[in-house]
Amino acid sequence: MATLPSVSYSITVRLELDGHGSAVSSLTHAVEHVGGIVTALDVTSSGHERIRIDVTCAARDTDHAQAIVDALGAIDGVDVHKVSDRTFLMHLGGKIETKSKVPLRNRDELSMAYTPGVARVSSAIAANPDDARRLTVKRNSVAVITDGSAVLGLGNIGPEASMPVMEGKAALFKRFADIDAWPIALASQDVDEIVRTVQIIAPGFGGINLEDISAPRCFEVEARLRELLDVPVFHDDQHGTAIVVLAALKNALRVVGKDLAEVRIAMSGAGAAGTAILKLLMHAGAKNIVVCDVQGALHQGREDLDPNLAWIASNTNTASYTGDLTGAVRGADVFIGVSAPNLLSGDDIAEMNEDSIIFALANPDPEVDPEIAHLHAAVVATGRSDYPNQINNVLVFPGVFRGLLDAQSHTVDSDMMVAAADALAGVVTDEELGPHYIIPSVFHSNLAQRVAAAVRDTALREGRAT
Repeated sequence: MATLPSVSYSITVRLELDGHGSAVSSLTHAVEHVGGIVTALDVTSSGHERIRIDVTCAARDTDHAQAIVDALGAIDGVDVHKVSDRTFLMHLGGKIETKSKVPLRNRDELSMAYTPGVARVSSAIAANPDDARRLTVKRNSVAVITDGSAVLGLGNIGPEASMPVMEGKAALFKRFADIDAWPIALASQDVDEIVRTVQIIAPGFGGINLEDISAPRCFEVEARLRELLDVPVFHDDQHGTAIVVLAALKNALRVVGKDLAEVRIAMSGAGAAGTAILKLLMHAGAKNIVVCDVQGALHQGREDLDPNLAWIASNTNTASYTGDLTGAVRGADVFIGVSAPNLLSGDDIAEMNEDSIIFALANPDPEVDPEIAHLHAAVVATGRSDYPNQINNVLVFPGVFRGLLDAQSHTVDSDMMVAAADALAGVVTDEELGPHYIIPSVFHSNLAQRVAAAVRDTALREGRAT
C-alpha cells in the first residue's frame, strides 16, 4: 500500500536563489515533481540579486526527503544551505520539563516551601500516609513505565530509544488531561526486577501507566503490580486500545443496526492488545468470538498454547472451529485485527455477512487495504491517521487517568473501562454518527473530561476510591 507524504517526515530546506519572477514557482514544481508536498515558503532575507527562502515540505520517508532536497539543489541558480528535519527539531533536548507551581521570591516563601516549614507537612503525612494524595504531587502524577521491549511497532529497541515515545506520552497526558506524567525507562526486561522497581517507586505516584512492554511478560507484570500496589495500574497498549475499540464498535453497530451480543466476531492477534480487546468485549456482552493467531484459530484441541492462549481457547470459539483466519471471517459480522499486514483480501471481506464491520488496526499497514475493504464493508476503521475512524489510544488514556486521580482510586477494573468506552462512544451524537464517523477527534472539546467523569463516578460508586 502506497504511503502518502506525512508531517512525520517534514523537512525545512534553506535555499539561496536568484530573485527573478519565476524563482518560487520553480521550487514548488521541483518538489511536486518528485511527489512531495510544499506546506510553507518563507523568505528569510532578500537582496537585489539573491533571496533566501525556507521551503517546508512533507515527504513519505527519509529517502524521499533526500530526493526532494536533491531536486531542489538541481535547479539552476539554487544553492542548498541547510536541511532541518522538523520532527528531530521538536525532540531536541526532550519534549517535557518540570517547573515550580509556587513562587520562591523571598525568605518567607522559601521557608514554607522547604526547610523548616516543610517538616510540618512531612510529619502530617508520616502520621497519615493517605495525606500524600492531598499534600504532594502524587495527587496529579502518573509514572509512564517501560522496558523498551515493544515500542511502537519498532520492537525491542531498549530503554534509551524508548524515551522519545515515553516523553510524548507524558506530553499527551499534560495536554489533554493536565496530568503530570513522568517517563521512566528501565534497564531490565526481567519481570521480577521490573515489578520490584515499580513497587519501590510507586509511593510518589497516583497511578502507573505501563507502556510498550512485550507480551506475555506484560500480563504478569500488570497482574503482580495490581496485587502489590494501592494505586491503579493500567497497561495502555492493552486496555487503552480495548476501550477505544469497544467504543468504536458500539457506534459501528449503531450504524448497521446490529447488537453486540448477537454478532459474530473474528479476531486476528492474541497478544497484549488482542487479549485485552477480547476480554473487554466479553465483559461488555459479546458472546460469539473466534480468535486467530499465526497458527490459525485458537481452540482447545491445539497443543501449542501458552497459559494466555489456553484461556482464550477455553472461553471463545464455542463451535470449535479449527481453520485459518480466512475461514474465520467467512460469515462473520465483525473483523478486528491487531496483528500483521495484508492478511485478508477483498474476496475475504466479501464473504462476511451483509453490513460487515472491519477494524484493521495493524499499523502502518493494516490487515486489509482500507480502500478495498470499503468496497465490501459498511464500516471500516484503522490505526492510521490518513483514513477516517482512527482507533487511537490518546482518545481515552488521558481521561481514564484523570478520572482515576480525581477519585483517588486504588485500582482500575473492567466496569470502569466499559464506562470509559460508553462515554467515548456517547461523544458522537446521533446527528454526527455515520460510516465515516464512529469515533470523535482527539481534539473534540471536553472529550477527556467526559471520559474522566464516567471513570470517576464508576470508581466512587464501586467503593474503589477515597
